Amino acid sequence: MHVYPETIAVHYGNNEVEAMERLRGQQTARIDYRRVIWSLVRKPGAFARYRFREELFPTITFRRAYDALCQSRGERADIEYVRILHLAASTMESDVERALAALLEERAPFDYASVKKLAAPEPSVVPALSVPHSPDLTVYDQLIGGGAR
Repeated sequence: MHVYPETIAVHYGNNEVEAMERLRGQQTARIDYRRVIWSLVRKPGAFARYRFREELFPTITFRRAYDALCQSRGERADIEYVRILHLAASTMESDVERALAALLEERAPFDYASVKKLAAPEPSVVPALSVPHSPDLTVYDQLIGGGAR
């Protein structure tokens, strides 16, 4: 580990594998939700009692979304939020945040499915292509063998 005035860098051999901003003042922990979300998905009830739960709100939009889920979904809010956070970790956090902001602006109840629909639409089906005939490879054989001089 290399400790610098503003950052801490973790090295393995000659490669830097992680760099993080140093904590200052009263803040005693910084948790990257991407590191713990995979275990929280398996036990979503643990979110309510997680010691560093406040660290699992990457932006104020995520915090507002959790508060809105608590009002509309009650006890199911933790499960829904953990699934939304998992979606952010496995896709693009910015896309999920944009979807949450749009849903919060509507002021209507929402859930994981509605966030996923906005943030990560299903990929379109790629049509199968068929080649009508095989290419004639003898031309390439002539090029390689020096036959096309």
